[in-house]
Amino acid sequence: MDLTLDNLLSALKAAGEETRLRILALFRTGELTVTELVSVLRQSQPRISRHLRLLCEAGLLERHREGTWIFYRLADGGKKAELVKSVMQYIPYSDQTLQHDQERLATVRKEREKKAARYFNENAANWDQIRSLYVPEKQVEEYLLKVTQDIKIDDLLDVGTGTGRMLELFSDRAKRGTGIDLSREMLAVARSHLEMKNIQNMQVRQGDMYDLALKDKSMDLVLFHQVLHFADDPLAAIRETSRILRIGGSAVIVDFLPHTLEKLRDEHEHRRLGFSTDEVTEWCNAAKLKIKSTEIMRGSELDIAIWVASKE
Repeated sequence: MDLTLDNLLSALKAAGEETRLRILALFRTGELTVTELVSVLRQSQPRISRHLRLLCEAGLLERHREGTWIFYRLADGGKKAELVKSVMQYIPYSDQTLQHDQERLATVRKEREKKAARYFNENAANWDQIRSLYVPEKQVEEYLLKVTQDIKIDDLLDVGTGTGRMLELFSDRAKRGTGIDLSREMLAVARSHLEMKNIQNMQVRQGDMYDLALKDKSMDLVLFHQVLHFADDPLAAIRETSRILRIGGSAVIVDFLPHTLEKLRDEHEHRRLGFSTDEVTEWCNAAKLKIKSTEIMRGSELDIAIWVASKE
């Protein structure tokens, strides 16, 4: 939608107030919750919520809900995004008040990182144990970058993003990226990971692979990295992926080939013990995707395949 005079005046009025300008300044490096903003600005929750509502109505901020939490971030995309970027350029970040805000924000984020690190440390053994059974991640990642090198990636989706590693890997290749995961704990890990790496073109959301809540034909690349073996209905997930892919877009599926390690089902909640190429091809055909390539990689106990399918 084109920016109108009314839109412009609304945005400038929303930004033209001290607390709201301080709020905008805090969003320079990521997304925040109301609770975090209350801690930083030391104002009441209702007052902060009112300011956030005005900034959202003016199109300067965006909001999304994850359970009982609501996350806010700078507007991304369209004329409003260009406007908010222009406003951000003129904020005097050296101002003493804004510097104190940044110091309190750093404290809030450090506490968030500690919580995320605790969760990761408590669960990392599971991931490390599984990774030791198959192909080294470096080998997989190198191939993913190679097989997608000719794809122009304006918009990327990482389904089941986990720690956000795929978002980091593609942060230099994609203009924008979103990672979804059902686990709020894993999303906290991913957010901290992206913040520590200062990756600002990637974001994470709580989301369901069967109902992505994204527009039709809105993505250039969708990644399923070791995710489908948790799915109750892989075909439904692939159909949903097909819906959001642009014509010429690609879906990349990384997963185990068929195996017999029942412990992965018993100990790590794997629903499926791998997939055959015929099975994945059948699903892609049903979802109107065409398999373009299949790469098999042999591991110590588990073999994986990387399937690339395109929307034609």
